[in-house]
Amino acid sequence: MKNFLNKIFSSSKNLYSFKNNIKKLSLTTPVKKIFEAINSHSSESEIRYVGGCLRKILNNEKVDDIDLATNLNPSEVTEILKKKNINFYESGIEHGTITAIIDDHKYEITSLREDIFTDGRHAKVKFSKDWKKDAARRDFTINSIYADLDGNLFDPYNGKKDIETGQVSFIGNPEKRIKEDYLRILRYLRFFLNYSKQPHKEEIMKVIKINISGISIISKERLLDELKKLLKSNKLENLSKDKFSIDLILLIFPELKNIKSIIDAIKVKRELFVDLDFMFTLFLMIIDETDNLEYFLYKYNISKKDQKRAYAISNFYNEKNGSKTLNEVNLNKVLYYDGKQAVLDIINFKIIKTKKLDKKLLSLLELYKNKITPSLPVGANLLMTRYKIPEGRQLGSMLKLIEEEWIRNNFKISDKQIDSIVKG
Repeated sequence: MKNFLNKIFSSSKNLYSFKNNIKKLSLTTPVKKIFEAINSHSSESEIRYVGGCLRKILNNEKVDDIDLATNLNPSEVTEILKKKNINFYESGIEHGTITAIIDDHKYEITSLREDIFTDGRHAKVKFSKDWKKDAARRDFTINSIYADLDGNLFDPYNGKKDIETGQVSFIGNPEKRIKEDYLRILRYLRFFLNYSKQPHKEEIMKVIKINISGISIISKERLLDELKKLLKSNKLENLSKDKFSIDLILLIFPELKNIKSIIDAIKVKRELFVDLDFMFTLFLMIIDETDNLEYFLYKYNISKKDQKRAYAISNFYNEKNGSKTLNEVNLNKVLYYDGKQAVLDIINFKIIKTKKLDKKLLSLLELYKNKITPSLPVGANLLMTRYKIPEGRQLGSMLKLIEEEWIRNNFKISDKQIDSIVKG
């Protein structure tokens, strides 16, 4: 009896806290304007918080985005936003999603839907006014939670309870849900990593193993986006205790050869990973002495900018520039040729890969955070004025020789050295 009463009291207390946090969210962001605009449209129009923001509030996480669901269709939503002078753009109009923008805050507003056709990667939907049908098409119980502006819950699949007990459950038949969209295999791993307090169910592991080949039809962009969400998790180190999840990730992304050692490093150096971005975390897991990096960059069509970052690290540590030595002379060259980001990446790479925390490396990192990129102190005007060298090929060649000597001398050069180069 005592345990039963404790459960009731705890649940009541949690719900009170949840409602307070919802009200706080409504007061500290401009989202209230959207609620007022939709709810005042007619006696039947309604909008609610949905999914991730509620999941995070229930799990005491920081809310970094707000998704909303409404029983109005997209055209009605756009008309209301126009009338209320709320900026928006059609971010996924074919699936009923409009993104409203107020004071640099973005809010995704999605019309209630039900699936009429799925092929493993896309769904054809029709808009609905039925909240239960919208909940039924979602993947996991913890994503099918809705709440109004005051925090009153609509939770048809007991997602709140699953969050509290640490259970990641598919809505309905797990295999059917996975076959609707094979990306749900990766999503399951992400939610399991962040919310589960229970071991994987044998049924789920079996279904995932049987259907893992379906991942091949998912676009590389969607796979990479889901991997980004997974690697940004604050609980990434939990993977070290989860052989099933690690094996699955390596089946989907075999190029992440260093994932186990990097996860071990996170456990020891967690504070260092806070400021590291997704791409750099990827590089840590991919770069080795093989062509693994090159294959990954090509396979996932990584941007030229990020390719440059990756190759700067790889070239430095794979001796393509003739040295693995991490000193100021070599780093100054990288700073000059490749920029500050490359230097910071190279130092951070070494810090993470080194077993013990090296204070000298941390000092080096701080030094280059504030270091200015060297600039050649000799220009064409000086050579033309002082040495009477005319414009043309000779001037360009002379500047090149001076630059090479300046770099060799750790970005220092004297008038005597310039004289020697110019006069031969």
